[in-house]
Amino acid sequence: MKIKIAILDSDKNYLTRMVSAFAARYSDKTEMYSFTDLDAALDCLGEAKIDIFLASPDFDIDMSALPARCGFAYFVESSEIETVRDQRAICKFQKADLIYKQILGFYAESSAAVTGMKTKSEGTAKIYAFLPVSGGAGSSTAAAAFAKRRASMGRKTLYMNFEDFGCADIFFAGEGQFNLSDIIYVLKSKKSNLALKLESTVKQDASGVYFYSNPVVALDMMELTEDDKLRILKELVVTADYDTIVLDLPLSFEKEKLDLLKFADSLIFVSDGSHVSRIKLARVYMAMKVIEEQNEIWLQNKSYILYNRFSNKTSQILDTVELKPLGGIPRFENATSHQIVDQIAGMNVFNSLQ
Repeated sequence: MKIKIAILDSDKNYLTRMVSAFAARYSDKTEMYSFTDLDAALDCLGEAKIDIFLASPDFDIDMSALPARCGFAYFVESSEIETVRDQRAICKFQKADLIYKQILGFYAESSAAVTGMKTKSEGTAKIYAFLPVSGGAGSSTAAAAFAKRRASMGRKTLYMNFEDFGCADIFFAGEGQFNLSDIIYVLKSKKSNLALKLESTVKQDASGVYFYSNPVVALDMMELTEDDKLRILKELVVTADYDTIVLDLPLSFEKEKLDLLKFADSLIFVSDGSHVSRIKLARVYMAMKVIEEQNEIWLQNKSYILYNRFSNKTSQILDTVELKPLGGIPRFENATSHQIVDQIAGMNVFNSLQ
């Protein structure tokens, strides 16, 4: 399915460049129509069944003349302009990728019945869940490093932080104005298409890792139920084309959270090897065995132990748990989060994760 887009602008040169850019990048996803005449554009909207209509503010658009399911926005010259004549606005002078994502967001809102533009079969993405055994073990840092390593191997990789107070933006940066709050709104309101919203909201780091910025207000994350998280994950697996999805999760064996752990292909428990962490790891391991017996689900056979921030002075490996060892990561002193992630990404500690 292609999104049909009509652009009305008096600048013929700009229209030519925009149509060429979309033809080069999104010919499989969009069908573009360009106009310099208002009447010709309006005639096309119904005939061609246009999905999104963009018009320069030079043209005063009668909204009643637009088809009911046709999304509309003014195509403006400044990113600081959010609305024109009470209608949404998109800045025309930005990268084609960002324009496409905003168009996709509008389309998602006006086509909630659409199930998605891709048909990737379920089960193609491998899902790796990172879970901290104890506070301060550096589970998020390890997850971000693994995501960067997979991306460097040419794997299309998504990092998804589902912690209540986690923040993907600590490790990654990308262009775009959306964050997980937009996804949460779609889930709760049911007024938009989730698959399209996920595609329009995702950002990409310079390392190649895709990610979602966490909400500005952390409390928004608490609106997400475990069912919501699983729905997001399943939607990504079915409709997106990621090779790897890295989940950054809090450790919990509550019943409603087990479905996420069951859905993951690999569970990576992160410990710093300290006395407290070893005690907690032993308890986690015993709890996991009980859960397997009571619920007839199998977690241990896909579980690994990763020792992070390991110190020869204060850390020890716990050899009484039957979890596949990945190895150890030393402490990095006087380094930024980005520097630590890059250092870990270059190590061979993740080689056992296929």
